[in-house]
Amino acid sequence: MNFDVNAFLDSFRVMGLGMLGIFMVIIVLMVLLKIMTLIFPEKKDRGND
Repeated sequence: MNFDVNAFLDSFRVMGLGMLGIFMVIIVLMVLLKIMTLIFPEKKDRGND
């Protein structure tokens, strides 16, 4: 059984780009949610108890 060290080290680039993509999507979603809460603030209860 051969272990290709170069292929193993090259896989770090692919994994790093994948993790970077995941974090970028999370950041975009967080920013969009923050913008949406500023545009559409939470409605206050009208006191209908």
